[in-house]
Amino acid sequence: MTGQTGIIGNGSWGTALAKILTDNGRKIHWWVRNDEAIASLSTRHHNPHYLTSVRFMPDTIWPTKDLHAMMQQCDTLIIAVPSAYTLDVINQVPAEVWRTKKVISALKGILPGANQLLNDYMEAQFGFPKEQYVAITGPCHAEEVAFERLSYLTFSGLNDALTQDVAAMFGNSYINTTSNHDIWGAQFAAVLKNIYAIGAGIAHSLDYGDNFLSVYATNCYREMYGFLQRHFEQVHPSNEKPDFHTSAYLGDLLVTCYSLHSRNRTFGAMIGKGYTVKAATLEMNMVAEGYYASKGMQVISGKYGIDIPMASVIYEILWEGAPPAESFRRLEKMMS
Repeated sequence: MTGQTGIIGNGSWGTALAKILTDNGRKIHWWVRNDEAIASLSTRHHNPHYLTSVRFMPDTIWPTKDLHAMMQQCDTLIIAVPSAYTLDVINQVPAEVWRTKKVISALKGILPGANQLLNDYMEAQFGFPKEQYVAITGPCHAEEVAFERLSYLTFSGLNDALTQDVAAMFGNSYINTTSNHDIWGAQFAAVLKNIYAIGAGIAHSLDYGDNFLSVYATNCYREMYGFLQRHFEQVHPSNEKPDFHTSAYLGDLLVTCYSLHSRNRTFGAMIGKGYTVKAATLEMNMVAEGYYASKGMQVISGKYGIDIPMASVIYEILWEGAPPAESFRRLEKMMS
């Protein structure tokens, strides 16, 4: 792809994507929230708070707090801020500006309040053409990208040429890429797997073993499959159906439920040990996307009359104060 590329967000995932692109010879404009991070990236060439071992070559990144100036410089924008803060950022930019850009979404959550995927929100609020949108999903952890361990990225978009070009931007010796049309299915799968991963963490702290977790993951996948099938029947009946045999579905679910790098699993483990949501969030100093997603998916599933009982148990623990041990005894009876 030609033209200038910008990244919005400097958390661990945004930093990992910056590493991939600069390793591939691209120079990037980078919107960063605070002066400390800008100073460190500019002079010491690393992010002081996330993936601190990653070093950037001088003159490969241009960090800035001026979002509007960056938007003027770039024709392709990668949005990598946590979903809880995305609306605060993107709503600063006029709709007519967004309509001239290509957007690559690195979000892994529902937009809180709007209860929509990013592409649906931007289309409804900005008149943004969905053909200019590509979503990145996994399975891929930022920490493994930092160590250049072989990882996998899936790129989903409705414009084949754009999607393939974006995938080519990221492919290298430690990143394998695939592309497809499945923007709704792949993104909803990424949302749901974060909720289920919180449950996996809770189960670990409640002393459930590997046998339980394997059955739990199987039932979560079955629930994901059922939700997406019914959602497509009701909302996108003329579009291509999800390809459940890709790694963006089962692979991403498994790694998020099992990996010690998973912030959602870690968050769930704290909840299972008795931490409050607020205490767990402060302890991690990171946003667990599954927390907000659990509420958003209750709204979406209710809107379309699609039951997601496994995810609903996690929602009740996180948002209604249901006791984890008692809730998981109920969950045991749902599984087969």
